[in-house]
Amino acid sequence: MTALSQDRNTSQLVGTILSLGVAAATLIYSGSIVMRNATGYATKGATALGLTGVGIANHRVDNSDGAAGDLNIDVAQGVFKVANSAAADAITIADIGKPCYAVDDQTVAKTNGLTVGAPTRSAAGIIVGIELLRHRSRGARRKRR
Repeated sequence: MTALSQDRNTSQLVGTILSLGVAAATLIYSGSIVMRNATGYATKGATALGLTGVGIANHRVDNSDGAAGDLNIDVAQGVFKVANSAAADAITIADIGKPCYAVDDQTVAKTNGLTVGAPTRSAAGIIVGIELLRHRSRGARRKRR
């Protein structure tokens, strides 16, 4: 295909929901980061290699006693607010547009957890923004509408 030479109406998928088979011996909580393992089954976000970020769980699925694919989970794709890592791994405004890496099923970090020359984390997605805390007098916080 050649480069564009005029404007183009590009389709966008919004609110995509995937239905995925859940990995064996896995409990995924509603609202948690969902990833695919090396065999393609859904698992919860974790510090591990060989996983691929998929989205956020729409409901809880307990496949703790089941085989891979015995149960399915609906996973929402899009932009979500998840927990930020801490210290040197905390995501900042300078990291927008870069990959983020799963720490657990609700937390992402800015690095792949490089330890002794080897990474320990899989990519969970791309950083599209960061919530900055703004304090009012006496430490009160205000929700934005």
